[in-house]
Amino acid sequence: MKTGKFLFFPVLLIGAALLCACSSKDWKDPGLGVDERVEALLKQMTLEEKCAQLQNRFVGEDDDVVAALAGKSWGALYSLYADTARYRKIVTDARRYLKDSTRLDIPVIACAEGIQGLEIDGCTIFPHALAQGSTFNPGLIGRMADACAEEADILGVNQVLSPVLDIARDPRWGRVEETFGEDPYLIAEMALAFVRGYQDKGIACTPKHFVAHGSPTGGLNCASVSGGERELRSLYLYPFERVIREADPCSIMSCYSSYDGVAVSGSRWYLTDLLRGELGFDGYVYSDWGAVERLHNYHFMASDEDEATRIALDAGVDLNVLTAYYSLQKQVEAGLIDEALVDRAVRRLLKTKFRLGLFDGKGAPTPEPSVIRSETHRALSKEIADESFILLENDGILPLDLSRIRRIALLGPNSAQTVFGDYSWTLANAPEGINLYQGLQQRLPAGVTLTQLDGCDWWSQDGSRIAEAARIAARSDVAIVAVGSRSSSLARTSDHNTAGEGNDLSSLDLPGRQMDLLRAVKATGTPLVVVLISGKPFAMPWVKDNADAFLVQWYGGERQGLSLADILLGQVNPSGRLNVSFPRSTGNLPCFYNYLPTDREYYGGHGGTYEAPRERYVFEPPYAVWNFGAGLSYTTFEYRSCTLDRKEYAPAGDRIQAEVEVANTGDRDGKEVVQLYVRDLVSSVATPVQQLKAFKKVDIPAGETTRVQLEVPVEELSLIDAGMQRVVEPGAFEIQVGSASDRIHFRDTVIVR
Repeated sequence: MKTGKFLFFPVLLIGAALLCACSSKDWKDPGLGVDERVEALLKQMTLEEKCAQLQNRFVGEDDDVVAALAGKSWGALYSLYADTARYRKIVTDARRYLKDSTRLDIPVIACAEGIQGLEIDGCTIFPHALAQGSTFNPGLIGRMADACAEEADILGVNQVLSPVLDIARDPRWGRVEETFGEDPYLIAEMALAFVRGYQDKGIACTPKHFVAHGSPTGGLNCASVSGGERELRSLYLYPFERVIREADPCSIMSCYSSYDGVAVSGSRWYLTDLLRGELGFDGYVYSDWGAVERLHNYHFMASDEDEATRIALDAGVDLNVLTAYYSLQKQVEAGLIDEALVDRAVRRLLKTKFRLGLFDGKGAPTPEPSVIRSETHRALSKEIADESFILLENDGILPLDLSRIRRIALLGPNSAQTVFGDYSWTLANAPEGINLYQGLQQRLPAGVTLTQLDGCDWWSQDGSRIAEAARIAARSDVAIVAVGSRSSSLARTSDHNTAGEGNDLSSLDLPGRQMDLLRAVKATGTPLVVVLISGKPFAMPWVKDNADAFLVQWYGGERQGLSLADILLGQVNPSGRLNVSFPRSTGNLPCFYNYLPTDREYYGGHGGTYEAPRERYVFEPPYAVWNFGAGLSYTTFEYRSCTLDRKEYAPAGDRIQAEVEVANTGDRDGKEVVQLYVRDLVSSVATPVQQLKAFKKVDIPAGETTRVQLEVPVEELSLIDAGMQRVVEPGAFEIQVGSASDRIHFRDTVIVR
């Protein structure tokens, strides 16, 4: 007993000493670990200071920065309508004010949109995300993100609200252009390069929108997404899971929508159990704009914004962008919210700020050199555009032979328009961009006459100029008709947008009178080159049957017109591949390549006439006009052999290795995208007819042959079984190697034991 008392007092003294040591730790000490610094700072913070950390502060175009901060240190700061000088001043003034006039000098995270370059006036405008995806070149997109990070660093941007990991499975949805495409593997590969490019230079990324936001009912933005847990886990979670585990993003943005009837931004299962518990996410959750408020006024799962705040905070939304979290302090003081929930969210914000080095002087604007929108960055924008263009039809008219062509008709509502997309900082046809008309003017030699006329607009039923356009075409050697959609800066919305956020379509027919324009030009007998400049695919089977050539440009950045002119004239060999399938009609939706066998293949033929009544549809087959992975070149490629390293594999830790021999048999250098797909031949639950699991873009000189190495971890053959467990079932798998999902050149079968 005496011995026990004797030992008890040293234990108390040691405990007291440790407590003193812990409380004396200085959160400003960079020698401490991040978690230690977070806890030391958290102990110094008042409830008011904590609650401010969980809110975003918007600084408007004419706002005084100090007045906007209102005496508090906020979690994040956001501004629209700012040019580079204004944005730098906002961040500089904010940092100075927080240092000089707040008690703890907690830095704010300066945020900006960054899908296609920073949405700050004067920054480089790169091709939109859909065009990035169609390059099938992750390394190129990594270089783009690296360049954008250089511009962000100069401006003091600490976090970009990108990339979009939504899966484009309904082209009626206006935001298709923000995605990398319809395939989860392609999205993951592009997103990994994107996130690493930014974060390797100390700029946080915010993959969005968690989760399944991109397949809304009816294609209507923010509408509910239908599906079960198996579809969620096998499809929508795939890009997020890989990006979280392989790139460790600092933040994730929650979504507006619900999945299977549950509003994601109000769900503890989605944002805590799944996102953090299963996927291992360790950053903070940034709400989409208004996502918390919509728990009350849109999803009706909360009676008012105060209840929406309680639900979202408990679910795992750490920082709210709009107003709901203004009531945090009041609700904690009233006993409606446990302060431990506030502390949990604040820890996540502070950890991110320490991780970015904001407490140690990093992240401030630097002296502005010429790197912002430099010639190097603009040239990179063009390089990405060059590789993003997709040639889908060509009867030999392209590239244009200027020894025989002296008069060119350039027609269509997008022929003299630059279209940047909904998260660029400028409007369509802004002077920062080069449109097709300007590009051809720069590239065409003397002696070639170029006549331009829109012929119709991109949205209305006004067809009064179509006849004049047809007369111009009739007098020309070739007619290039540029049709498509329009979208522009979300912050500076133009009238009559037909794509972009909040601009969804009920029909995938070309809007307005654009099809009438195409038919009128075709009727002249002049060779017809159709160029689709768009943020989404449209239903265009007529073009496949009638155009002499068909090129697709998913908004190609500020030098899009030069890229397109170079491709039309043969200075650039097209190498983009289709990353979203083209449906035959609106009624043919959904239309994507990785469908389940029961959804297309019950009947034997491909039909499409009334005389084939056993087809899925009476008047048309249920297949895409142009399929995922498709794309032509001005040269020809021959797939000569495909060799697998062996025929049997273990279910865990093993890798399937394929070597493909591809020859450039034409007379031009060209880039080919070698694609590997997998099909599970017998499975306990339904699996797609094919799934992309590896690809590589290779540059092959004319007349030369190359060997392409592709590798697939056997874990990629997994499925979600009847018990909702991810497993690789033993059995036979077909390996398909080709140049498109519907152009498979080699098939072989492997066994997983």
